[in-house]
Amino acid sequence: MGRATMRRAAVALLVIGLLSLPALANSGGPPYLNSNGDPTAEYGCNCHNNGQISERAVIMVTGVPIQYTPGEEYPLVIKVADAHVLAGDEGNTHAGFLMTSGEAGSFTWGDDQEIRIAEDSEKDVSHSDTSDNGIWALTWISPTEDEGAVHFWIAGNAVNGDGAPGDDDYWNMLSFTVNAPGTLAEDDSSATLETRTVSVGAYDALFLIEESPEKEEEERQMRIAEAVFSNGNQLYWASLVALIIGAVFQREILERRYDEGPEPLATELAYPEGIRRIIASIFALGVAITWTADGVNWFLTGTAYFCAAWAAYGVYRTILAARAPVKPKDML
Repeated sequence: MGRATMRRAAVALLVIGLLSLPALANSGGPPYLNSNGDPTAEYGCNCHNNGQISERAVIMVTGVPIQYTPGEEYPLVIKVADAHVLAGDEGNTHAGFLMTSGEAGSFTWGDDQEIRIAEDSEKDVSHSDTSDNGIWALTWISPTEDEGAVHFWIAGNAVNGDGAPGDDDYWNMLSFTVNAPGTLAEDDSSATLETRTVSVGAYDALFLIEESPEKEEEERQMRIAEAVFSNGNQLYWASLVALIIGAVFQREILERRYDEGPEPLATELAYPEGIRRIIASIFALGVAITWTADGVNWFLTGTAYFCAAWAAYGVYRTILAARAPVKPKDML
């Protein structure tokens, strides 16, 4: 009796588990067909938001050509995001997509991209794992022959990342067309050589993004912190250089007042040392001038100038040492 009850319970749990599978989210990429049996990219991902499309999910594709040249490679960047997040508010931070070109041409992507061949469709692509930034870079290789206008469809969703579909997960759809070769003559318009950005979603998120007061205050505080850090660094190093220069001048003044100077240096040693310091000074000065022209960081440029000046001062001290009179204690 007990074993029979356990078998019934196990069967019931198995049935419940199988029935609940459609409710699980597809974090590794959506299926080619949605729950209604229609292509997901063309009819939408109806497992989120009770199947209702939402403009809160923003989809943007950059690098889309006006018309294609057979066999040409076109780099594309896909971005899917929650409109609230784009506006600086709280919202869904995970995203995914599924894109098809109607089997026209093919797609390639780098190993660093979380992209895979779409399930049950070797010509389509989707995300391989939900992305935190919702940005994917891939390349569309146009058909090797003129196949007419190519129509693209993209289904994208912005989800909360809890692994299950819900009312607070949003999806949207974007479709666009790339004209066939020769649709626009290059002599008529330079637009045939240009690319464009296509998008869909909340208008405010696309064109009138206004940051929240909290976000603006956060950015203001960050700018203040960066300014304090940068100015503090400049003042610190400027003060240090001023102290070093002051110490050098003080030593020169005291040496002249008390008729002192550097220890005598033999000529056979002074020449090599002076030449080395001249070369170092010229090299450092050349680096400093080059970095100044290239707009390199002020700290590195200033360090190069300081090294050039310090090496030049070393040449001066070497000359003084070579000219210094030899005293009896030096001869001993």
